[in-house]
Amino acid sequence: MQITAQQIPLFPPDDIALEQTEPGRKPGFSVRESGRARRLSIKVYPRGRVEVVVPRRTKPAEVASFVAENKDWIRRARESFAVEIPPEDYALPNTIDLPAVGRSVRVCYARDSSASSVRYRYAHGQLKLCGRTGDRSLCVKAIRRWLSATARKQFAPQLRSLSRLTGTPYGKLQIRAQRSCWGSRSSSGTLSLNLCLLFLDPMLVRYLMIHELCHGRHMNHSPRFWKFVAQFEPGYRCLDRSLGEGWRRVPAWLGVY
Repeated sequence: MQITAQQIPLFPPDDIALEQTEPGRKPGFSVRESGRARRLSIKVYPRGRVEVVVPRRTKPAEVASFVAENKDWIRRARESFAVEIPPEDYALPNTIDLPAVGRSVRVCYARDSSASSVRYRYAHGQLKLCGRTGDRSLCVKAIRRWLSATARKQFAPQLRSLSRLTGTPYGKLQIRAQRSCWGSRSSSGTLSLNLCLLFLDPMLVRYLMIHELCHGRHMNHSPRFWKFVAQFEPGYRCLDRSLGEGWRRVPAWLGVY
């Protein structure tokens, strides 16, 4: 779903936010430090956000020089995506629709110029952000915290039910905002779900949970793995393709895709 600098000889893969500018009216730009990276790399996401992945202890001057050297490639990558995907406004939302749980939430902002942070309160279908709401990045972080709490509350019971159905127990549940996957399962049994699943159809969320739970039996994508998945979701092929395009349903202001 993305053009990466790996597609031109020079660059590699990813792991931890070093510094990041949350989205304003234009796509955000971020630098991410990775313990696995051996060289600097650039990723351009479908909506135009640019991420530079760097080895640990990379100097800011090296990053700036690297980006400057590759600015033409970044421009071409953005233009390539723009042909298929029209640009979206990065303005903060007044309404948040969460198809996965059948909920539409009104968002209101109570500004306090003396505050240094933004906190949230949810009640009766309204999400109220209070504090330094003139700072978009703080607002997005507050909304992400609410989304994470909502995802955990809504997804945990379903995951436990599907775990019993598939006969594949797991350890603990993590809710994250991954940029490269909808979910994962570690060898220790920790199951991670992307909070952005809240923006997808319920059937896709169910399939993703089954997919990750089945990795408890087969930690690969072998024919045996897919045969096991098919026992609980015969239409997995179609659902897997739809999940691959699911990022289109995630709002641009969230700054993930």
